[in-house]
Amino acid sequence: MIDLGIEKMMVIGAVALIVIGPEKLPRVARTVGTLLGKAQRYVADVKAEVNRSIELEELKKMKDTVETAARDVESSIHGTVNEIDREFKDATGTLAIDHAAPIEIPVSYPEYRHPKKKWRLKQGATPSWYKARNGIRTKALSGAARVARFRPQKFN
Repeated sequence: MIDLGIEKMMVIGAVALIVIGPEKLPRVARTVGTLLGKAQRYVADVKAEVNRSIELEELKKMKDTVETAARDVESSIHGTVNEIDREFKDATGTLAIDHAAPIEIPVSYPEYRHPKKKWRLKQGATPSWYKARNGIRTKALSGAARVARFRPQKFN
């Protein structure tokens, strides 16, 4: 990158002051600053995208290795099961258990139970004296009734 020290920045500022002029220099400096900020954000976004793509490639490679390892384990397990089946068949002279046939499990549902609502208990759970003391409403008011209740009184 370009090495900009304090001396070089002072020279650039002095040249800009002479060329652009003191009236337009703040506006030009602001514009240059915003453009540099946008450029830095763009470069950061590109770097992040490259890093994401590299990580995605690495994850794909890891996925492939895990899948191949899982296939190897699965094939070794199937080979072992088939070998044990053959040995069992040779020992007993009959066909071993079929591993491909699914096992049927009977479905049982729990019997219906009434929810036993305790509406009386819910209705009287909070004492009315507590509601009155803390200003909790005990009855619902309609919109018109609420407006009429809280309407300011006219003085005669």
